[in-house]
Amino acid sequence: MLDMCILDILQQDARTTNKEIAAKLGKSVTAIFERVKRLEAEGYILGYTAVLNKHKLGNALVAYTSVTLETHGHDRLSLFEKSMEGFPEVMECYKMSGQFDYLLKVVVADMEAYDQFYSGRLSKLDNIRKIRSLFVLAETKHEFGLHLKMDFINKIENRTK
Repeated sequence: MLDMCILDILQQDARTTNKEIAAKLGKSVTAIFERVKRLEAEGYILGYTAVLNKHKLGNALVAYTSVTLETHGHDRLSLFEKSMEGFPEVMECYKMSGQFDYLLKVVVADMEAYDQFYSGRLSKLDNIRKIRSLFVLAETKHEFGLHLKMDFINKIENRTK
């Protein structure tokens, strides 16, 4: 459970120092340092990042784009996925079950930029059958972290206050 507490603290603020985590959890800095290193080595922590304001950086349009492919052989799926890695507009790419094959989260400056991406790059890929786009009007909830056994974490935090 200590690991879950460490993960929760870090996903709330990745700049939290080992010393601050140790103080919050009543552990030594060395113990926290070793646990964080182990969590990184075991792949629980994939990296650390800053959350940027897309509007201030001129990327105000978010589109969720579904893509249906013509054929679904392993090589064709891999080729599509590799293509998505080369498109900086595509922030997320999910292989889906159901009505379409992939769901993309595309972030661009405006509708003109989306049209350039859509007609100039995405629709020109081989093996595309259908593309549908939904545009975000307003973001009402956006969470970055996972909910990690919050009852236990809240008990620990209340005990250390």
